[in-house]
Amino acid sequence: MIKAAMKTTVAKVRPESISFNPLVVSDATTLSHLNQAAELIRTNQVVAFPTETVYGLGGNALSDDAVKAIYAAKNRPADNPLIVHVASVEQLQRKLLPPDYSIPNCYKELLAKYWPGPLTILLPVLPGCPVSTLVTAGQPTFAVRVPSHPVARALIALSDTPIAAPSANASTRPSPTRASHVVHDLDGRIPLVIDGGSCGVGLESTVVDGLVEPPQLLRPGGVSLEQVQQYWPSVIVAKKTAGKTEAVRTPGMKYKHYSPTAKVWLTQDYDKAKQYVQDHTDLKVAVLSTQTFQEIEGAANYAMGTTPEAISHSLFALLRQMDDEGVDEVIVEAIDTSNGGLAVMNRLEKAAVGYL
Repeated sequence: MIKAAMKTTVAKVRPESISFNPLVVSDATTLSHLNQAAELIRTNQVVAFPTETVYGLGGNALSDDAVKAIYAAKNRPADNPLIVHVASVEQLQRKLLPPDYSIPNCYKELLAKYWPGPLTILLPVLPGCPVSTLVTAGQPTFAVRVPSHPVARALIALSDTPIAAPSANASTRPSPTRASHVVHDLDGRIPLVIDGGSCGVGLESTVVDGLVEPPQLLRPGGVSLEQVQQYWPSVIVAKKTAGKTEAVRTPGMKYKHYSPTAKVWLTQDYDKAKQYVQDHTDLKVAVLSTQTFQEIEGAANYAMGTTPEAISHSLFALLRQMDDEGVDEVIVEAIDTSNGGLAVMNRLEKAAVGYL
């Protein structure tokens, strides 16, 4: 007998109705939907919800059963660790850290600037830490952040549960920045999607490790390398991809990521892009321009934006759109990795088959 797929409900909420200190949700429907999601989290089920970076697929970070449900819904490799999301530093201290342990001083200035926000830090797994070992993939550290999206923070606060949450997509697919992207990938696999509109940043959080010397940027994201360097001048960028047998400390360092079905090429050479389109008239080719490319005859042309911030916001949605429109191959105008471009190129190089 084939097991029937579960019913996936999409529940719309109004982020603007949520405020903090204290938590108040002025819209009754939003509060009802958030309480429904919080109850699912408390009973070790999974929920998709918006953050300022991308939509997350969340479950109780303290429960092996909940974490297994996350991995199963996404078909995610079990050695790819998850990030724990908390509503506040107070909740982090109360739920995950020993009473006599303080967050290391090296993080203090970064957190004062970027929490709540798209910054994830590594902390040690100390004796008695309740985080599931499935979250850490057996590593001696866990990754944690305080999201700034009001829906995410409210859900974590209402459930009073640290939530492990990778992106709410099928593994290897472009990350979801709209509720419709989640439904496309996970319909029938999860019970609830909280629809809070489009995500503001559009790329996952930056992950940093201040427990080593010099400190490391493990994954570029919503906080740029240059912004981290203002507080950690000696920070180094960890290698982009871990080896096949190497343990990883953060998501995004192993396995294929962010890829549409269409084949993606990168180039900074407009003439090469133009020639490729001319040489492949048998294919439907799209060109995603950023800073300099003009439209190319014979291709479907799309503008991604001219700044790293604008490109980040549109990147995953456009990659998904390419599949929706039946595009065979995509040429993306690469950008410089400085001034916030590192995170964009990190995602594009993982999605692409190579450079033209």
